Amino acid sequence: MTGSVGYYAGLVAEDIVAADYARRRHMLAARRWRGQAGEIDLIMRDGETVVFVEVKKSRTMGRAASRLGRRQMDRICAAAGEFLAGEPKGQLTDVRFDLAMVDGRGMTAVIENAFMEM
Repeated sequence: MTGSVGYYAGLVAEDIVAADYARRRHMLAARRWRGQAGEIDLIMRDGETVVFVEVKKSRTMGRAASRLGRRQMDRICAAAGEFLAGEPKGQLTDVRFDLAMVDGRGMTAVIENAFMEM
């Protein structure tokens, strides 16, 4: 997907994922949060834990998962560090990095602690 179609498809995928997290009692802290290091699609709160969510949309879950690479993970981690600077516990805040995938039918799958898996 390119151009405005890809942009709007990404927004819809983020809406779907945010709703999925809300159903699981996570609170939305920020959407498309941007720091100097880059952007984080969704930042959720799961109790005391801050959850940084990268949303990937593709026709299949496997294809969506394959779109997250090491360079992007490093950039997200750096941006997360910037976000945590504004948290009461700073870098000592409990965190998790999730990969949320949305397929062509709008189905979702979440890999919690995805950066540990990759």
